[in-house]
Amino acid sequence: MQAKDIMTKKVLTVPPEMSIPEVASFLLKHRISGAPVINKEGKLIGIVTEDDLIFQDKKIHFPTVINILGGLIYLENFKHFDDELKKVMAQSVLEIMTKEVVTVREDTSISEIATLMTEKQIHLFPVMNQDIIVGIVGKADIVKAIAEGVNNKK
Repeated sequence: MQAKDIMTKKVLTVPPEMSIPEVASFLLKHRISGAPVINKEGKLIGIVTEDDLIFQDKKIHFPTVINILGGLIYLENFKHFDDELKKVMAQSVLEIMTKEVVTVREDTSISEIATLMTEKQIHLFPVMNQDIIVGIVGKADIVKAIAEGVNNKK
């Protein structure tokens, strides 16, 4: 079995300028865990998921610093803190979406997708044909295939 056999073909997408409350309502209304973010030219530029929304309520850990002779030395990665702060303060999909989207092809096997899900902790994959989104595969699609008795090792 391949991605094309289990993917959802009707892909619901969102624009990057959509607000955080709007995208949260959109996901709830359609009972989906995330959506590809498409720009005005129809190009995939990111993906927004429930995890991105939940991140907004995360407690931020401020980096530990040492003051030596009037200079500050950060003991932790300040860029990581800065990225987290920006995401927590975000107002639009563009600001919270994952920009480095992991995609699969129509001929990607279910076992490859399951491996990606578990190893990379990613649970939603746009299915691409060239630069065009032709479907989407999520955890529910894999679980459904298992429930239907599909041997995903082939």
